[in-house]
Amino acid sequence: MTFNEGMRIDTSTTSSGGGRGPGRGIAVGGGLGGLLIVVVALFLGVDPSTVVPEQQMDTQGVDAPGFDLSQCQTGADANSIVQCRVVATGNSLDGVWAELMQGYTRPHVRLFTGGTNTGGCGYASSAVGPFYCPGDKTAYFDTDFFDTLVTEFGSSGGPLAEEYVVAHEFGHHIQNLQGVLGRAQQDPTGPTGGGVRTELQADCYAGVWAHYASITKQEGTDVTFLKPLTDKDIADALSAASAVGDDRIQEQATGRVSPESWTHGSSEQRQKWFTTGYRTGDPAKCDTFATNNLG
Repeated sequence: MTFNEGMRIDTSTTSSGGGRGPGRGIAVGGGLGGLLIVVVALFLGVDPSTVVPEQQMDTQGVDAPGFDLSQCQTGADANSIVQCRVVATGNSLDGVWAELMQGYTRPHVRLFTGGTNTGGCGYASSAVGPFYCPGDKTAYFDTDFFDTLVTEFGSSGGPLAEEYVVAHEFGHHIQNLQGVLGRAQQDPTGPTGGGVRTELQADCYAGVWAHYASITKQEGTDVTFLKPLTDKDIADALSAASAVGDDRIQEQATGRVSPESWTHGSSEQRQKWFTTGYRTGDPAKCDTFATNNLG
């Protein structure tokens, strides 16, 4: 999927930074040892400070200068620069959800490298992967993770694989606005637990965005945010959804699958719910809390 060159990137709700400076503060880590194991619990999750034990560190996550957002001007920049693609995807999501949801308000987007402070979820390192913090209504992205999605998790890559990740985190923002995000912490683990239902709903919301992304026009430019999706685009998104299934990650990390500890859903479930949202374009079809058939 590519952006229309004529769309204009709005960086007004985006900031960038990273690194750590001297001082004391909270870091999210948990000592689980290695990106792969950490991601079993945290990839695409909600509020990492509630999932991983906090540990005091001699740093407070003072952000160093980050990516120069002035490089992000047009759809052409989004097609060539990964950080601009994240911001432009956020613009597209804002455009779609403003039409679908009464009272929609934009989340903040934070690009970082290495680690960053959050406004309600403690200090987060890149090891947690992309995440949404409800405390400050911000979606956080270290774009280096997109490479990890391919090299460590076997995703096919491609722009829509990356855009799916952004759309999933915005899905958590939608849940936060709806007042249902807290259900992730109720019965949080297990194949039918609140965690899995929350994550699958966010996958479905990502699919809803994909349904409208190439037909929603940007206000002020009168061009659609994205060009029409191809079969390869959808295959890339499904590949990314499959790559981060609990069963696939557990088997790769430990050699066995333990559904009782699932927090995000299986590869098949994640693909199913993204597809449900994409085919129907109806957020009402994404109510994973109202079904006994998660897939």
